[in-house]
Amino acid sequence: MNPVTPNQHPSNRRRRPWLIAAAPLALAGTLLLASCASADAETAASSSGSSDDSTVTLEQAEAVAPGATAAEVMADNEEAPTATEGYDAASSVSIDLSTPEATDGVGVSGDVVTITAAGTYVVSGSTTGQLVVDAGDAEVNLVLDGVDIANADGAAIDIVAADEVQLVLADGSENTLSDASSYADDVSANAALASAADLVISGSGALDVQGNGNDGIASSDALTIAGGEITVDAVDDGIRGKDLVMITGGTIDVTAGGDGIKADNAEETERGYVAIAGGDVTVVSGGDGIDAATDAVVWAGTLDVTAGGGADAAASDVTSMKGVKGDVYVVVDGGSVSVDAADDALHTNNTAHFADGDVTLASGDDGVHADVALTVSGGTVLVTRSYEALEAAAITISGGDTEVTGSDDGVNVAGGADGTSTEGEAGGGAAAGGGAAGGEPDAYAQSASSSGRTLTISGGTLLVHSDGDGIDVNGDATVAGGTTVVDGPTEQMNGALDVDGTFDVSGGSLLAAGSSGMLVAPGTDSAQASVAVVFDGTQAAGSQLQLVASDGTVVATYDAVKDVASVVFSSPDLVNGEAYTVTSGGETVGSGVAGDQDQVAGGMGGGGGLPPRG
Repeated sequence: MNPVTPNQHPSNRRRRPWLIAAAPLALAGTLLLASCASADAETAASSSGSSDDSTVTLEQAEAVAPGATAAEVMADNEEAPTATEGYDAASSVSIDLSTPEATDGVGVSGDVVTITAAGTYVVSGSTTGQLVVDAGDAEVNLVLDGVDIANADGAAIDIVAADEVQLVLADGSENTLSDASSYADDVSANAALASAADLVISGSGALDVQGNGNDGIASSDALTIAGGEITVDAVDDGIRGKDLVMITGGTIDVTAGGDGIKADNAEETERGYVAIAGGDVTVVSGGDGIDAATDAVVWAGTLDVTAGGGADAAASDVTSMKGVKGDVYVVVDGGSVSVDAADDALHTNNTAHFADGDVTLASGDDGVHADVALTVSGGTVLVTRSYEALEAAAITISGGDTEVTGSDDGVNVAGGADGTSTEGEAGGGAAAGGGAAGGEPDAYAQSASSSGRTLTISGGTLLVHSDGDGIDVNGDATVAGGTTVVDGPTEQMNGALDVDGTFDVSGGSLLAAGSSGMLVAPGTDSAQASVAVVFDGTQAAGSQLQLVASDGTVVATYDAVKDVASVVFSSPDLVNGEAYTVTSGGETVGSGVAGDQDQVAGGMGGGGGLPPRG
């Protein structure tokens, strides 16, 4: 178990009031105001389709727990080295780099000073040479107390050999490291601060690192940052620990031409991870902001990432420009995460989980992309801008407050490495045979149902703004609880709901408003009743729509964010077989019978057939 235990239940978790006081749905007589309109985003010309790969999804899902917490993920990872408590100044050896002198454990050759034995060394002064640690298997405490090393021929500090180095930034000190402008390809020490041993950085002083030739801070073993005010500016990667990067404290500001913070050991499953357990971390990167060969985990502190120039920039076909990337897990279980990325804001080749904390994402592609599974069980998740906001082969929402905006789909359940397609099926919608039109699934719907792609909503709040499909499920959808509201598309080629397999509702509240051309509603055999209504004419944005029972009871109130031509509603308050009308400004604009979707005119039709695919 990692010695820094993730805090899964912080008592002061902040909740965004807009999801509590500003949801666009009113139930059981409680009026909740309309939400803000979706963020500006370019409207996609077509909706997304599914990946060709569906079998790998099931195989991978068996190997990784989709709801794993930060504590559970970290329990399977190698323990990170931790910072020691202070140092004994009385027994330390002082080194003045301006006028170095050889002594026990310290060698001097020209402008190169080498530490060769265990101990505590307090280093000050300036040099254009180099500080080297070559101490075999010894443990070395290296205290920087006003150091300025500018080495034009290599690394400023080169830790060649040691069991572990504790690098302490002395209280009130300012330290600067800069290295050569270029390195040969076969040089291992190719960073301003380079270490071949486990490295722990702590203290309360300042450290400015200029990686002129390659990386800023790099360890070929483990790297822990527990304190200090650290600024890194590197032409390639900012901070890299091959086995792991653990941040538990300090203020870290990284500017990198390549990846911001990186762990690249992909050969050992318990290594190759990046974990943030505290501190304030800011990353501006040309490549990925956080790049973990295995897991990227956050459970405390703050993380602010701008990758590839942000969501306004064009993503590269050559360089990965994702905000936070973990090949196995991406888990947020506390703290605050803000990402602005040219490519996916959060990306994993396997599984993502939001268990707690505050997450704000803007992306030029997907807000969150998981090849296998995405789970939201707590915290707040806000996607302010994306092409598709949430995408995975299996998406489960059981808690938390989630609001997403997509210029195409808001929620996309699709399998494989990337379900996004800007040249996919026109509309991508299907009046799903087992759901919208009330008939039996045809061959396409049966294929979708057996694909293993699923959407399950059992709790929490989900608010979707989309220009394409609001919720697009290339498989089966289940709603058993929570509150789901979709501000769907205005174009007829997309729908607020698009479910290709079975669509079952047994609890919770669901309201989906949008166009009528590809209208989809829950299956007629669902345990909970639903009603779908196509309006006599499009209702303008700003209209207050009310769903009214035959006895005059107002069952739901919806303030339209955009022009809307249809609405689908399900809640425990509906009764199968009962007639309902929708009014706008006191005038009836449409009607329907709960549980009888064949009554709906327009895009749904009555035969259960599917429209032509792409």
